[in-house]
Amino acid sequence: MGGGDHGESVKYNGMALHRPKRWHTVTGKGLCAVMWFWVLYRAKQDGPVVLGWRHPWEGHDDRGHGHDH
Repeated sequence: MGGGDHGESVKYNGMALHRPKRWHTVTGKGLCAVMWFWVLYRAKQDGPVVLGWRHPWEGHDDRGHGHDH
């Protein structure tokens, strides 16, 4: 169904699992790194609000902009 055996593969329970090409592996690792950087950045920005340590309407360290609230 999936075509013939083209190149290097590993047999597992009667199925041929093909090795990924190098660019697939490199691209996957790069996108994984971007995802984790984004998750950690958002956790740094929104973590206290999500965990209930701070209310969303409390200051965002906007000191010095001339706003007296």
